Amino acid sequence: MKIMPCPLNGPRNINEFTYGGELKRMPDPNTCSDAEWADYVFNSENRAGVVTEWWMHNASSYWFLAERHTVSDEILRTFDPKELFDRRVDFAAPAQPQEVSA
Repeated sequence: MKIMPCPLNGPRNINEFTYGGELKRMPDPNTCSDAEWADYVFNSENRAGVVTEWWMHNASSYWFLAERHTVSDEILRTFDPKELFDRRVDFAAPAQPQEVSA
């Protein structure tokens, strides 16, 4: 059984977690192109070596970061996102389409 150390809940069975993708810099959603946004959302580097990834503990819905070696699948460390992020990113609500009167 593989164990992942959750920063909030302690060591847990890997089955209690959901992989959320690689940590990567988010482009500015207000100024980036559709192609840049699609690349950010759908593509990953998928490189061999140590990567930082998003993971979620399913029972508590707690999102955290893990450094994992992709070749050996060894989890090197897990940590709270507060170590890297000091503010929340809020997205503006999408504009509502105008109704056309007949």
